[in-house]
Amino acid sequence: MKIRKAVFPVAGLGTRFLPATKAMAKEMLPVVDKPIIQYAVEEAFAAGIEQIIFVTGPGKKALEDHFDRSFELETTLKNKGKDEVLEQIQKLVPPTGTIVYTRQHEPKGLGHAIWCARDIVGDEPFAVLLADDLIKSKESVLSQMISRFDRLRASIAAVMEIPRDQTDRYGILDAHEIEDNVVRVKGMVEKPAPEDAPSNLAIVGRYILTPKIFEYLGEKKLGAGGEIQLTDAMEKLLRDQPVFGYKFEGERFDCGDKAGFQMANLAFAMERPDIREKLSHFIRNMDYNLCSENKDTDLN
Repeated sequence: MKIRKAVFPVAGLGTRFLPATKAMAKEMLPVVDKPIIQYAVEEAFAAGIEQIIFVTGPGKKALEDHFDRSFELETTLKNKGKDEVLEQIQKLVPPTGTIVYTRQHEPKGLGHAIWCARDIVGDEPFAVLLADDLIKSKESVLSQMISRFDRLRASIAAVMEIPRDQTDRYGILDAHEIEDNVVRVKGMVEKPAPEDAPSNLAIVGRYILTPKIFEYLGEKKLGAGGEIQLTDAMEKLLRDQPVFGYKFEGERFDCGDKAGFQMANLAFAMERPDIREKLSHFIRNMDYNLCSENKDTDLN
């Protein structure tokens, strides 16, 4: 079956970005001039996804409004002759019915958020995208994964190698490589201590899952952090079906982390011809000033 639907868990409170996220959804934080969530939605559509399923929570109205018509704004832009900006705004709004919303009423973790979309997904394979993981690549990561799914016909998680001392931040795979950039999973552990991790191969925020996963998510077993973890359900899925990891081509930025968010802004901004020159000049001067400060500190 074709991958037609993509689930976006967006119910999180964004506490790591307070106070900025006190009244604004963290997914609406801008990278250059587009909110984080828009990059992920564009990635999904570029991969041929036909329906976006947002699993939301309180305080997400701005996200919903972003992908809806704003007739007052459009009229203002039209009257001022700002046709280029008007076209950009109108392109944000997909055809009616393309985006569906459902609520996660309790903050019970990623696995629970995905389970909340079960009735909309139905009995077909689907994608999951975590907008915090912003990935810069020539071909969208989801497109890369779908091409592998078309051949493997099984659940796939995007994976990357990380420093061993960071394993307690990720779901970690026990796996062996079966072909270039594809591993078959033997087991997985959610956020293990470095000394307990079976590898340094970490899952990042892109998945293609078979509907069988809902059976295990529906058990609502609590895992790491007292939450219902997707990794735990995928570990159980291994009893019935193969699961694979795909080492994607691209550069991943963790926009759930303040430093990662700033790195993403810089990386994407430097691809923009309209601002690259000014930024390059600023960075060169900043680098020179930092070197001078370090030199003075060393002399002291």
